[in-house]
Amino acid sequence: MTNKYKQYIDEARVYDVAKKTPLDFQSSLSSRLNNKIYLKREDQQPVFSFKIRGAYNKLVNLDKNTRDKGVIAASAGNHAQGVAMAAKTLGCKATIVMPKTTPLIKTNAVRQYGAEVILHGISLHESIAHAHEIEKEKGLTFLHPFDDPYVIAGQGTIGKEIIEEFDKPIYAIFVCVGGGGLISGIASYVKAVNPDIKIIGVEAQDSEAMTQALKKNERISLDHVGLFAEGAAIKQVGVLNFEIATKYVDDMVVVDNDEICAAIKDVFEDTRTILEPAGALAAAGLKSYVQKNNIQGKNLIGIASGANINFDRLRFVAERAEIGEQREAILSVNIPEKPGAFKSFCKLIGERNITEFNYRYSDNNQAQIFVGITISDADDTETLLKNFNDAGLSANDLTQNEMAKLHLRHMVGGHAPQAKNEVLYRFEFPEKPGALLSFLTNMGENWNISLFHYRNHGADIGRVLIGMQVPEKDQEIFTSFLEKLEYPYFKETDNLGYKLFLGKNL
Repeated sequence: MTNKYKQYIDEARVYDVAKKTPLDFQSSLSSRLNNKIYLKREDQQPVFSFKIRGAYNKLVNLDKNTRDKGVIAASAGNHAQGVAMAAKTLGCKATIVMPKTTPLIKTNAVRQYGAEVILHGISLHESIAHAHEIEKEKGLTFLHPFDDPYVIAGQGTIGKEIIEEFDKPIYAIFVCVGGGGLISGIASYVKAVNPDIKIIGVEAQDSEAMTQALKKNERISLDHVGLFAEGAAIKQVGVLNFEIATKYVDDMVVVDNDEICAAIKDVFEDTRTILEPAGALAAAGLKSYVQKNNIQGKNLIGIASGANINFDRLRFVAERAEIGEQREAILSVNIPEKPGAFKSFCKLIGERNITEFNYRYSDNNQAQIFVGITISDADDTETLLKNFNDAGLSANDLTQNEMAKLHLRHMVGGHAPQAKNEVLYRFEFPEKPGALLSFLTNMGENWNISLFHYRNHGADIGRVLIGMQVPEKDQEIFTSFLEKLEYPYFKETDNLGYKLFLGKNL
């Protein structure tokens, strides 16, 4: 494949609306990682993300007659804002189809630019399909968010700016990946100029469409995607984007939500800017790559791709950042129910800070404690566990237990031996009106709900923990009910945290 995109990028028109963004040195992160870390600050664009580049370059290259008929796009938010602003600048009408899960800050911003917003579907692919229906019905021109040469070229101007403005050797550039428009544009330009620079893509766990596609050497479609980093939650990467990535992307990194939250905090500490989860993917992947590959003394660049975050989502970010940074451990500890036991427990913790402590009396012999403790690193957790167990206190590490982090730490309750035939499931609901009612309607009145916990985490999905009393004879019917729900679900009946704190006593 010849690298035709370098010419497209050289000819791209973006600076009527976009600006050349700075490469900011991250002093705190650089010191911690023993490398020189720079962030390309695309969060400083007029729409607070890089998407204005590709959207404007596509729109400005349409002939006037086509623009006058109007354009339509589908987006989880940032591409929508780019299209809306570009359309307003060029004086054409824009219609944007957005998933119902899109943060309010993004839908409001699109409307403020004068575009019509249609909320449809839960995933971006559902929105795209609906946008194509409207495209045919009204004779509009569809502006694809990533699988388009002009969009790719517009995003590629970021790579051009990095090469032209950074005068030191670059070891690697880390780029967030959703559909692949950003990384295919940057990789095309950078590899044409300096093929020795590594291009490393970063995806969120549960949204690994590019990672899996490159492994299998074919475009794959994910069954569902995680919605925390909704700006990069794509089930299938673009045709052009995959073709470019197979040639120019050197490696892929996958990070979980805790690592993303930790990266948001890292960037805030260096810049006092709060990136959205997708916007912090590159920083999270950079950290992971450095630690796993023992990279030292290199110039590393990450793309800070966006800062359109709902304010209430910060609750979840703050809660999970310390775990993602390996600064907090979540443990269960079994201590004897007798005077002085708690004091002995605290002595074993030493001078570490207790971030959380949950306890409820259950019997005369033992007390089960759920505790959060500040740690220095992962080895510190192992030291704690050893100290507890050596002292005869049974201790378990729940730091990576998703049910414990999402629900258990916020619940007040205890064992319920009277709840016969109880099964425990964790569900993810799209955060939209009627989702819970739909679930309960499908469930009917077949089984008693013996436990229920829901908490809005400021994300685009509601997480629910439900205990139900399901007799053995109903197992087949219950399994059928789960399969018809169309919501992601996770069986937690055998979860250690459930057994220790909520189910029948061990």
